[in-house]
Amino acid sequence: MSTLYIGVMSGTSLDGVDAVLVDFATGCRVLAHQALPFSPSLKQDFLDLNQCGTNELHRSALASNALVQLYAKAIQRLLKAQGLRPAAVRAVGAHGQTVRHQPGLHDGLGYTLQLNNPALLAELCGITVVADFRSRDVAAGGQGAPLVPAFHQFVWGHTQESTVILNIGGMANLSILHPDKPVSGFDCGPGNVLLDAWCQRHLDKAFDEDGAWAHTGQACEALIAQFMGEPFFAQPPPKSTGRDLFHMDWLERQLVDFKSLAPEDVQNSLVHLTARSAAQAIQRFAPLNQKVWVCGGGAYNQQLMAVLAGYLPQCTVGTTQNQGIPPLQVEAAAFAWLARQHVLGLAGNLPEVTGAKGLRILGGIYPA
Repeated sequence: MSTLYIGVMSGTSLDGVDAVLVDFATGCRVLAHQALPFSPSLKQDFLDLNQCGTNELHRSALASNALVQLYAKAIQRLLKAQGLRPAAVRAVGAHGQTVRHQPGLHDGLGYTLQLNNPALLAELCGITVVADFRSRDVAAGGQGAPLVPAFHQFVWGHTQESTVILNIGGMANLSILHPDKPVSGFDCGPGNVLLDAWCQRHLDKAFDEDGAWAHTGQACEALIAQFMGEPFFAQPPPKSTGRDLFHMDWLERQLVDFKSLAPEDVQNSLVHLTARSAAQAIQRFAPLNQKVWVCGGGAYNQQLMAVLAGYLPQCTVGTTQNQGIPPLQVEAAAFAWLARQHVLGLAGNLPEVTGAKGLRILGGIYPA
């Protein structure tokens, strides 16, 4: 049986698609990576579908089709770059695009919704597709997120020292890898989502490259304290979050008493929000003096990394680049691993992380 799997990821940052080809013959070895941006119209479709609107079923179906065609394009490029035929790959793990994430709400069970069309993806790429990873965990009473701590444990959980993997994508989540007890992890707050939205509003740029614009501003401690008053930060794990909570309307409410602040000061304060919420979670739930490896797009924001290190003076703060997987490949590799878990009939969740009733095989399968 082939040990090659593909993981395809599009996260809450809405910047585009990351696809990786992974060989699990011995450990986890990423062989190739492709990144494709979202068109402005598709990005806007996903933003609109995060909110209630008209004709949502129709719009969601068309956005799913457009997303999957981009997934297929990235997969075809991976195969071409490696000179492989589709039959060489055992399965694709396709996460889909989260537009609603509300576990435990409404009827006590709640739901999580990722736009996707895995049947179409199987047709387009000729490879078995595994998708819809979060729903089974939610059905078992869990948060359905984060799912990456199990993968982080697989890759980096064999060390004899405590390590934190901090994923800063649209949202931020952390995995605490202990040498002598089970892994723990949870969503700790916003990652890049508010930073990107504020930058787009004021600079008409998709993101603040290297945090250069934020670096020109002055952080406002009163505003940061206002941010940190959000009840989510005080909630104990298991917990997860998304654009359902952290969006521009949330930010506008926080800024009501800070209208005189310059936009760059708000941007710097948002950097501190991401860094402080993550650092406080690490300080509260992880042992002292551990190593913190950052992945996701936030790992390339120099201002954010510097502020995070300042909040964690007792820790060694770096990125996963020197730990075997570049930051932008980690989450896509996690969904390749989750596809492998499903194919092998193995659990993909960690109940101690998500709060599910037990271990579950995650996802549904769409044969080639």
